Amino acid sequence: MEKQALTLVILNGKGAGNEALREAIYTLRDEGYPIEVRVTWESGDSERYLQEALRLRAATVVAGGGDGSINELANALIKCDAASRPVLGILPLGTANDFATSTGIPEDPEAALRLAILGKATLIDLARVNQDRYFINMATGGFGTRITTETPEKLKSALGGVSYFIHGLMRMDTLKADSCAISGPDFSWRGDALAIGIGNGRQAGGGQRLCPRALINDGLLDLSIVNSQELLSTLLHSLTSDKQNPNIIAATLPWLTITSPSEMTFNLDGEPLSGTEFHIEVMPGALACRLPPQCQLLA
Repeated sequence: MEKQALTLVILNGKGAGNEALREAIYTLRDEGYPIEVRVTWESGDSERYLQEALRLRAATVVAGGGDGSINELANALIKCDAASRPVLGILPLGTANDFATSTGIPEDPEAALRLAILGKATLIDLARVNQDRYFINMATGGFGTRITTETPEKLKSALGGVSYFIHGLMRMDTLKADSCAISGPDFSWRGDALAIGIGNGRQAGGGQRLCPRALINDGLLDLSIVNSQELLSTLLHSLTSDKQNPNIIAATLPWLTITSPSEMTFNLDGEPLSGTEFHIEVMPGALACRLPPQCQLLA
């Protein structure tokens, strides 16, 4: 039998007790696929394990967790030399799994692991923020960001992605817009935004499809600005329809700059970044990722 290349699974500590995943790894090992598993404990572990994967000449590194786990590994991968950079695989084990869901990666651990090891490697875009931070799925700002950050862990564990929406309903009394200016090629907007989405992917916050037309390999970012006071109906529309909502200002740009007179917070795949100015640009074809052949986010 031809010797198979090594796969290193970097597993979020919260998923370490997943018995279905354990059985899936045993099954694929028995079929001849060498798989090593490392479990993260604290920030920076993914980058450290990636360095180990490079030393072991692993062909694939797999992010086992939610959107935050994928983000951490993508941030580490982009810093690697392109010639030796492993392919990114994804095991959706988080609360919302927005990126995995929108790209069509199966929830079943064995099916997802097979895809991560055997799937076709496809070049996808990455977004860079202020030169040193990255996101693979979406950056969100405004009310939706606060809800994602504040949603209790117990509620997320019990209800999954819908917990963000339910918690949002409970906090409608705190609704507050962010005053900002957004500019890019042939685009300029200034006003009060209740929510902002900059999408490489299409959804965030447990299924809110803020950028329903985004593609992850078109060399562009999809911008969505919610400036309507009817935030509830806008979010309901984003959950149930792929059609552009009239309450959302939309644009497609290779880069954009956001400035604000007061501090704003953006969630980059769930990881917060605060400031008064954000320059966001797409990096076309930055990473190779194993995705389903029917992935709807590919051009």
